[in-house]
Amino acid sequence: MSTRKNTRKKNKRSGSTHRHPARSRKPEHFAPNRTARVSWISGARLRTLPLAIAPVAIGAGSARVADHFSWLLTALCVVVAICLQIGVNYANDYSDGVRGTDAHRVGPGRLTGSGSAKPRTVLTVALSFFGVAIAAGIAITVITQIWWLPAAGLVCVAAAWFYTGGKRPYGYTGLGELSVFVFFGLVATAGTMFVQAGTVSDEAWLGGAGIGFIACAVLVINNARDIETDRRSGKRTLATRMGRRGSVVFFIVLMVVAMAAAAVIAQFYPNAWLVQFAWLIVAPACVITATSKSPAEDILVLRLSTVTGLLYGLGLGAAIAF
Repeated sequence: MSTRKNTRKKNKRSGSTHRHPARSRKPEHFAPNRTARVSWISGARLRTLPLAIAPVAIGAGSARVADHFSWLLTALCVVVAICLQIGVNYANDYSDGVRGTDAHRVGPGRLTGSGSAKPRTVLTVALSFFGVAIAAGIAITVITQIWWLPAAGLVCVAAAWFYTGGKRPYGYTGLGELSVFVFFGLVATAGTMFVQAGTVSDEAWLGGAGIGFIACAVLVINNARDIETDRRSGKRTLATRMGRRGSVVFFIVLMVVAMAAAAVIAQFYPNAWLVQFAWLIVAPACVITATSKSPAEDILVLRLSTVTGLLYGLGLGAAIAF
């Protein structure tokens, strides 16, 4: 007992405290887990890119049925979507790394958190991808003569950065799913159609909502895997608030509602019924989610869900277009 008291007195006199790494924003205060090197390709999280392509496919299909399809504008929209996705992945890597959130993660390693790359380098690469997305957006603006598009693009970039960046990132307060639904669902789909057709159809809105629900489901299961480490680091995601069981239920509901949205579109575009074959992937993903006992199983669900998102987007886009 006397030894403990003496130790406490020494700590008080020296002013030493044990802060959790997430409480500091300075890179030198986080404790990287250097057990494995992380490559730049892994840091880009390529498995998330299907969720960037899918809404563009739906928007392009909707523009095609309205007789205003453009390969050039579609390609530029794909560049914007992919670069924003990669940019936000690297930005999250940087922001979570310097906060210490990724110091003891259970999922795939991150560049900053693992010490595989300097924080400033990761930030520079993230900003570079944002820059390419902005350049592609400017090209779309020049072609379409829709001069307010750069303002909308800056809002998208700001949303990508402040997800985990800034003093009060909204991704740390449980608003990440809402943002994903809006920007990687509605905005990406409706925006792709609008720059080509000058309007947004009902099927584009509904298809955008459907792929938005799938993107939300991916984020939910990703955060459900990290509940314990996020709680310890002070990251209050929606999953940490709902708990594992609530997150599983929410994931399943989102996937079912997304498939229901495709069924509604199939009432007007019969080929869209083929999208229901995605249940062959959705059903196992839901079962694995409900019975998962390890991060590896959650990662498998993530892969199945992103494949579902790509098939969903390409399938709906083609069904609407043809």
